Amino acid sequence: MKILVVDDEQLVRWFLDRALKKGGHEVTTASGIGEAMERLRADRFDLLFVDLRMPEGGGTDLISQLDTLSYRMQVIVCSAYITTDLETEFTRSGICILRKPFKLDELNQALESCLASK
Repeated sequence: MKILVVDDEQLVRWFLDRALKKGGHEVTTASGIGEAMERLRADRFDLLFVDLRMPEGGGTDLISQLDTLSYRMQVIVCSAYITTDLETEFTRSGICILRKPFKLDELNQALESCLASK
């Protein structure tokens, strides 16, 4: 599976990159929305991991731009700032959630859950 990880924190990108590659996935990373949109337009991805709060704009800003792409993908929001209202909105929209900080087994559960809902 081709996965794009978007997070402004280098350590989070590194951890997700290593963990997902170990699971057999092809991973590309981006540090912000602009870089992510470049990658999304240049290639097709099956899954997007995105942080909610980044200096360049939030994950919801990136998610709203996904409609401009010619393809669809699953989305996992990975953040420590997921409110009850956001969780409800994401769930209704088919977006999966991974709360920071997370452990490897929580990452794997979120990934499995998101893929099962496809």
